Amino acid sequence: MSNDKVASVADIQVSVVTDYIAQQSIEAEQQFVFSYTITVTNNSAETVQLLSRYWLITDANGDSSTVTGEGVIGQQPFIKTDQSFTYSSGCVLKSPLGNMQGHYQMRTNSAELIQVEIPVFRLAKPNILN
Repeated sequence: MSNDKVASVADIQVSVVTDYIAQQSIEAEQQFVFSYTITVTNNSAETVQLLSRYWLITDANGDSSTVTGEGVIGQQPFIKTDQSFTYSSGCVLKSPLGNMQGHYQMRTNSAELIQVEIPVFRLAKPNILN
């Protein structure tokens, strides 16, 4: 019998860095473009595979949309113990301020499915909040 602990949600950390893309934004047309870079770190004793994503995106007008799909950026990466996977993506909002939140569905080497929450993070044009 193995003493290895199975990956749990607490063993997977998600960190986010956001950026406002002024060159691609057209304020007069209410098109505000943001990028986000996410790092998923596996602190568990097992390799995990990121199978799918779910996003809830809300702008300052209260409009929201959801995005679901397999993997991220066309990949379903395997993340080994004590390693990280980083990727960048983006979204367009109709306001200079909004937020995103969601979760990843992952599978461990032992075929356990786990849902890893992605905490709410803000998308904001610089100086919009003073």
